[in-house]
Amino acid sequence: MEKGDFVEAFKKRTKQFTLRCIRVFQALPKTEEARIIGKQFLRSATSVGANYRAVCRARSQNEFFAKLSITIEEADETVFWMELLIESEIYTETKMKELMEEGTEIIKVLSTARKSVSK
Repeated sequence: MEKGDFVEAFKKRTKQFTLRCIRVFQALPKTEEARIIGKQFLRSATSVGANYRAVCRARSQNEFFAKLSITIEEADETVFWMELLIESEIYTETKMKELMEEGTEIIKVLSTARKSVSK
């Protein structure tokens, strides 16, 4: 796969991840704690796709590295909120398992890209 093809495919992948997170947010119970944690989860999840697009438009190596780091942080935060939703028994692990795996995989891919840039 060529670099340009990978970039476009990963843009779609991060957008799909974001859309799946939105659907989880919509399915959360209407309790106060679900609303508070859910909003944090939604904020970080929507940042993953948006920030990856910003990575693709970086004008310099330093800007690329910085935006990539932000995207990794947002993806990691999203996984954290998923863990909290499960551990607080607001949402089931069964329903969240694949999405958490995708979030973790996105973090791994982005972290690998960041390591190759920093060398």
